[in-house]
Amino acid sequence: MKMTTSNENVITKKDLQKMFWRSLPMEFSWHYERQMHMGFAFMVAKGLEKIYKDDKKGLSEALERHLEFFNITPHVSPFVGGIVLAMEEMNAKDPNFDTSSINAVKATLMGPLSGIGDSLLLGTLRVLAIGIGTSLAVQGSALGPILFLLIFNVPAFALRYFCSMKGYELGANYLTKIQQSGLMKKFMLAASILGVMVIGGMTNELVSVTTPLAIGSGESATHIQDILNGILPGMLPLAVTGIYYSLMKKEINVLWLIIGTAVVGIACAQFGLLG
Repeated sequence: MKMTTSNENVITKKDLQKMFWRSLPMEFSWHYERQMHMGFAFMVAKGLEKIYKDDKKGLSEALERHLEFFNITPHVSPFVGGIVLAMEEMNAKDPNFDTSSINAVKATLMGPLSGIGDSLLLGTLRVLAIGIGTSLAVQGSALGPILFLLIFNVPAFALRYFCSMKGYELGANYLTKIQQSGLMKKFMLAASILGVMVIGGMTNELVSVTTPLAIGSGESATHIQDILNGILPGMLPLAVTGIYYSLMKKEINVLWLIIGTAVVGIACAQFGLLG
């Protein structure tokens, strides 16, 4: 059941403030399989409950939808949350809305926002705060830890709050205009393509698989890894990811996958098949 069509926004500033506070424990349930997915679902849950107030099936599907893989610099996660809530509103009002586009947009935003967030907050602001705080702390000043906390957390909290408000504003205003102009399908197609590219890039960066096998010996030996890289860089990580994907589609327990990875990895390393 879909909600009745209305031009009024369901989500208010108070709801976005709740999302801001609920974004703080984003990494409390982080794990290797889907990383921040539970934290993200928790962050947007109150907003989803309001959007799907009279639609329990829709709420259940939305919560399940946001348990897909998600990973981003935590401080900019509310920006994605705001856009997602705007899209969920559109879904609740439009029976023909493509729900797969919601996770496609999430995947599209993960890479670029993480690049900005990691560089700005973790690579610059945090280093600066540590430098100032440490220089005072080694002199015995109590201002060291206090300044460290203030220099890092005040801008970080301000950015988190700004992202909470602007993400929804951007989603509610521009996505509605795109839908009215008839460009929504093209926008979602572009978002889906970019999302697949981001996930593919993450696969190559996060999955490390190489082989030390070589044809011949000495300096004239031809390394198998070089041949594979010449055909398709990241071929082995992609192949391994495909194997895991097929196993997970068969609902193989993640614990068995972890144990199997350890056993196969040790065996292949012992026999020189993998490096």
